[in-house]
Amino acid sequence: MNNVRPRLTLMTEEQVREAHQNVLKVLGQTGVRVDSPAILQMLELKLKLKSQDRIIKFPAEVVEEAVKSAPKTIDVYDRRGEHKLKLGEDRLRFGVGVTALFYQNPVDETLDIFKRENFRDLVRLGSLLKHYDVISTVGIVRDVPEELGDMYGSLEHIANTVKPLVLLVSDENKFPDVLDMFETLHGRELGDKPFVIPYFNPVSPLVMNAGTVDKMKVAIERGLPVIFSNYSMAGASTPLTPAGTLTLLMAELLAGLVISQTIKKGAQILLGMLPVYFDMRTMLNFYDPQSILISVACSEMMKYYGVPHCSTSGSGTGWGMDLIAADTYWMNTLALLLSHGHLAPFIGDSLGSKSISPTTFVHVHEIIDQALRIHNGFQLDDVNSAVDEIAKVGPGKSFLNQPSTLKNYKTGYYVSGVYPRYSMEKWIEAGQPAARQVLRQKTQDLMASAPTPEDYPDFIARGEEFIRRKFSV
Repeated sequence: MNNVRPRLTLMTEEQVREAHQNVLKVLGQTGVRVDSPAILQMLELKLKLKSQDRIIKFPAEVVEEAVKSAPKTIDVYDRRGEHKLKLGEDRLRFGVGVTALFYQNPVDETLDIFKRENFRDLVRLGSLLKHYDVISTVGIVRDVPEELGDMYGSLEHIANTVKPLVLLVSDENKFPDVLDMFETLHGRELGDKPFVIPYFNPVSPLVMNAGTVDKMKVAIERGLPVIFSNYSMAGASTPLTPAGTLTLLMAELLAGLVISQTIKKGAQILLGMLPVYFDMRTMLNFYDPQSILISVACSEMMKYYGVPHCSTSGSGTGWGMDLIAADTYWMNTLALLLSHGHLAPFIGDSLGSKSISPTTFVHVHEIIDQALRIHNGFQLDDVNSAVDEIAKVGPGKSFLNQPSTLKNYKTGYYVSGVYPRYSMEKWIEAGQPAARQVLRQKTQDLMASAPTPEDYPDFIARGEEFIRRKFSV
């Protein structure tokens, strides 16, 4: 079959090599600061390097060796042990979530603090929507004792879906406890057919903070794949130019790669970045169209290294699921699908990533559905070109009853699962509904119908008992 498929290419091979050399210069001449004494000592001993004032410089050969030892693909399972993804080889996959502090309800989009029930409902909604392959941490639970927010949130995370999880734990001291709870509930080691992928961030510019690298060591030693992804504020924490931001963020990512491979050779890791800009007039961060270009460039660098890529989801913009958010999500989703991304795990947040909205889950699912139709292209062969059929029908006649129409009319074009295809007359007859109200109602209907996992009561009971015993509550 001759498949016609679009592909976005940003840099030439020569430009990729040039970008790589710039990254090596930063790592070899400037270096990174490592704030964990244990990790810094490990790097010095195993790599035979010397640090000064916690700053360590990585020679090119050390970086190249780490690139060689990192796995090219990562197998991901669901929590029932069924193989789901081969990251690094497959197309871009998507997930919902962000560590939001507020919940934007789907009835009128007002804000409230993020609660445990919101965590439950959002995980179930993400599980219901087929294009979301992973469920990431969707918020920071704030209606429980503050010191236990990660524990109760993570319990709702694992109990309400069987899909793979991308795990963010805000309290670094609770990270091992969350993994212990997961293993207790799961009944076997998490590294056996891993379905949990912890997510870690360094601190730009060029700081490997203790919480990040120490947690990364814990995860790798348990056999888990990890995501190491950084976050820029171009003009503040990174240079304002796209090339400067790319160079600095890539240096941080390769430093994280070196650390991961020094902890354990062959450790499974995805690398990626969230390249946003910083507006000095409003003191706010935002996605610029060039943010998308930087993300595409990162995906091409990861292809060059042969390391699985974790991309931005274009999240955080807008005041809910509005025109502002739709612009960014469309640009980001299509651009990364047509490049070399492998995982975009954070869909759903708004208002600078401080809130999360279930209506965004639903609308962006529509965006992904349409963008996949572009990504998948079409078949260009004798049957699909329909030359004989065109000759049979001839000029001035209809194709309504022809084989190509009868075979494909149910799947041959896009049909929205949310927005009816109204004529003007039908729209008036329906009461002239606003698209945003249709989205809100559809979201409420989906949330009401999202199933409860069969083992949910058992997981919740055993998880709450684990928390009570561990923390004497």
